[in-house]
Amino acid sequence: MHQRYQTFLIRDWQPSDRGSAAAVIRTVLMEYGLAWEPEGADQDVLNVEACYLERHGQFWVIEQQGNLVGTGAYYPIHRGYKAVEIRKMYLRPEVRGQGLGRFLLHQLETAIATHGFAEIWVETASALKEAVMLYETSGYELATGVETARCDRVYVKRIGE
Repeated sequence: MHQRYQTFLIRDWQPSDRGSAAAVIRTVLMEYGLAWEPEGADQDVLNVEACYLERHGQFWVIEQQGNLVGTGAYYPIHRGYKAVEIRKMYLRPEVRGQGLGRFLLHQLETAIATHGFAEIWVETASALKEAVMLYETSGYELATGVETARCDRVYVKRIGE
């Protein structure tokens, strides 16, 4: 992945991004009063190789002028039919409100469809109001079966087929 949006570069994660990607996620979680869980829900960002790349998923980072300002990822899951879960879609506060989140979600959906998946699942927390609005205005339907402790909403969107 190597895609530009305005002044942003969306690209594949590299091992040198590990600390910066974790810092972006930790910062956004703290902004919304949610806990950073390196031993739990956030262990995947510290082990992208095993959690995403070896599982046929993708993990992207977003740069602006050489600084990491966001992340977005997905990996296949055993829920639903030919399903993936979008994970770690976080943007630093200073880059929100420019359409980047919607663009990133569309790029993730396109990559997921290209790889033959039929369902996209995403878990989020009600506190992440912008994320909830983005999913609800992008064709995601509220579902049941939240699996992540800090999340209280799960959505699904059927694509392709």
